[in-house]
Amino acid sequence: MDIARMSTQLSQINLQYQVSVAVLKMAMEGVTVQTGELIETLEETAKALELSVQPHLGQNVDVVV
Repeated sequence: MDIARMSTQLSQINLQYQVSVAVLKMAMEGVTVQTGELIETLEETAKALELSVQPHLGQNVDVVV
């Protein structure tokens, strides 16, 4: 096998690997962002449900002097 041809193939394999890693990183970042947004939505929903079940909590303060 020709050295130049082998070198070209090795470079192509290396490039394919680098592209695969870059795409995987982008996918992981997207999942991380989506997970963060999902957690925020769940926290907001939990707070809204808590307020709907016990809407009177936190509305009055008893003060004795």
